[in-house]
Amino acid sequence: MAASDDPPTETAEQAAFRAEARAFLEAHAEPRAEADPWDVIGFPDDDEALAHFEKCRAWQRTLADHGWAGLTWPVEYGGRGLEAWANRIFAEESAQFGSNAGFVWASMAMLGPTLMALGTEEQKVRYLPPMLRADETWCQLFSEPGAGSDLAGLATRAVVDGDEFVVDGQKVWNSSAQFCNRGFLLVRTDPDAPKHQGISFLLVDMSSPGVEVRPLVQANGSAHFNEVFLTGVRIPVANLVGEANGGWNPARMVLGNEASFIGGSDGGRRTSDRLIDLARLYGRQDDPVVRQELVRAYSRERIVGLMGRRMRDIARRGGLPPFDPALMKVFVTDSKVHTGQVATAIAGPAGMAAMADDDQVSRWVQAEVINRFTISIGGGTTEVQKNNLGERSLGLPREPRSDKDVPWKDVPRS
Repeated sequence: MAASDDPPTETAEQAAFRAEARAFLEAHAEPRAEADPWDVIGFPDDDEALAHFEKCRAWQRTLADHGWAGLTWPVEYGGRGLEAWANRIFAEESAQFGSNAGFVWASMAMLGPTLMALGTEEQKVRYLPPMLRADETWCQLFSEPGAGSDLAGLATRAVVDGDEFVVDGQKVWNSSAQFCNRGFLLVRTDPDAPKHQGISFLLVDMSSPGVEVRPLVQANGSAHFNEVFLTGVRIPVANLVGEANGGWNPARMVLGNEASFIGGSDGGRRTSDRLIDLARLYGRQDDPVVRQELVRAYSRERIVGLMGRRMRDIARRGGLPPFDPALMKVFVTDSKVHTGQVATAIAGPAGMAAMADDDQVSRWVQAEVINRFTISIGGGTTEVQKNNLGERSLGLPREPRSDKDVPWKDVPRS
């Protein structure tokens, strides 16, 4: 089930770039450790979580200081202005090393292209260079207790007072908000408009008076997510991205960027490799049904990787997605559900019943099962993504909506 990962024939310029990238990584990146293949990523200890976050920041700074951050970003904003192939080559070389920017890179991939496309020149000059260097790290402040799948129903209010917005409300499921010093925020600025038309997109300093971050402890003991309370938070009007009450456009761009990298490379640790190892451990490697499912898992994983690479290359250049991001999210979700089912089928009841602390393999199997549900919700539920695909890409009739032209303030809410 192996496939060649050899790069295609390269130009002299590309070969020279690859050699340059390899030399930089050999000089500055950590070597890839011989990690436990059954290790499950997560940090139940808060100090370990913070240390990991700071380690990601430090690597991003190293990249920026040596000219390896924002390879396709414009030079005037701290990038190198290269073509998309530079990202591909650098990613291929980086996969041989242990250093990565983790969540810091993920948030940058969401907000950076959005600012380049819709931000003012002042915003680009002010925010993009420190973003590339991780001097400022960003969290997403979108979802609310009453506005998850129906994000446009959000209720956090922002009222203009002179040259500032005054914001009151609550956000939830905010990744790494306890560590970030900046946030990109959706607020309701016109309650008299229909829900999609009265939203604005703001940039907020997380140290502002009135911002309170409360970590949420997950089932695995880690606190990656948070709830954020905003009480009388004052944000300069200059921090508005796009038009007032036009925040749905940058929000969709952010969500599209998010969907483009969900399920992308996990640093060379392919789930299909672990499934093959699992089948061997349980003596199921010759079972024709198991082998068929292993092939399916492998092929889908490779397709996801190719889709993700194409989406990321376009996003990094600030271009439009080559296909609907919802397609990527739906395919990734379905593939993750499949790998969880295969892991459970191979390990059987013993894999689910074993005490995970004493059995790393069972802990990995159990994590795969849990993640089947996590990815079906995070980044937009599968049901919402399928609706988006049907309406945007297939041209199917929109679902009937009783609140389409109703002012947000008149829409019933829980």
